[in-house]
Amino acid sequence: MNRPFNFSAGPAVLPEEVLRQAAVEMLDWNGSGMSVMEMSHRGKEFISIYEHAIKDVRELLSVPPEFSILFMQGGGIAENAIVPLNLSEAGQTDYVVTGNWSERSQKEAQKYCTVNVAASNRESGHTCLPSPASWKLNDAAKYVHLCTNETVHGVEMHEIPDLKALGSNAPLVIDFSSHMASRPVDWSRVGLAYGGAQKNVGPAGVTLVFVRNELLGRALPHCPTAFDYKTVADNQSMYNTPPTYAIYIAGLTFKWLKKQGGINAIEERNIAKAKLLYDYIDASQLYSSRVAPACRSRMNIPFFLNDASLDERFLAGAKEYGLLQLKGYKTLGGMRASLYNAMPFEGVQALVSYMREFEQTKA
Repeated sequence: MNRPFNFSAGPAVLPEEVLRQAAVEMLDWNGSGMSVMEMSHRGKEFISIYEHAIKDVRELLSVPPEFSILFMQGGGIAENAIVPLNLSEAGQTDYVVTGNWSERSQKEAQKYCTVNVAASNRESGHTCLPSPASWKLNDAAKYVHLCTNETVHGVEMHEIPDLKALGSNAPLVIDFSSHMASRPVDWSRVGLAYGGAQKNVGPAGVTLVFVRNELLGRALPHCPTAFDYKTVADNQSMYNTPPTYAIYIAGLTFKWLKKQGGINAIEERNIAKAKLLYDYIDASQLYSSRVAPACRSRMNIPFFLNDASLDERFLAGAKEYGLLQLKGYKTLGGMRASLYNAMPFEGVQALVSYMREFEQTKA
């Protein structure tokens, strides 16, 4: 079967190899006589799946031993509350606003702590990134929060800032949902990283949290027990029933990523895919990108037809061409192509070919 190319921003495309393995194992995992969805999370079968997933993601992302790796639920939106419940001590925090998701993060955090917006790119329409040197950091901040890739607006911070070089001793919290496992992470600059799996890692339902052990045990008294990072870490992410099937698929994806050559090889591929699409957009007379070139996301590429009346025709033709989920975010309009790890280079070639044909013959 020739599958179409799915450019959805999340839930997103998964490796076909992973889907086929999951299909084979659906009714009987590894001779157990059970589907993974039927297993007890405390049985030896699922414990094996969990342990391999932890081992593989730690190796894949070169996560140092001083970090705990947690499988949680609720996505990045839940972490907008869980982070301040665990780290703010009801004090002051710094938030850098770079787009739709960090806007939501800082608004949610205001329920639990005092938020200082240390920097914002609102005036640019979230089309560029505020230089770290311009951030107005608070000496009393318990942490600094940054979304390193904004899925909606398509901006990505390609280098994680060094807070110590900026004069801050606060831990850096990053929402890296959209670029998790797409490029290396400098863990020496990170206190906590979180991301929903449904973009580069697996299906919706599981959220990965990487947290320095020294930050555990700081939860506010009214933090729900199931959201206390220390409780989750002490119970190997099984204080409550974890999203077992989502963890299983994530584990298969980690193995697939290792087979592709690991994170450095995946990053090279992602750079090439993004360059192919951006180069065509920049050379086109019909399409345009509004994001400053230095901070363009490799994962989420919003683009616009200069004549918006052609949008519906473009989308209808794309669907016929086998190119799915290209409609832009509801508040931004236009188009958006998400080029996550599982999107093959051939998918981007097909998109560029269709865009060129549409520009030449339809517009």
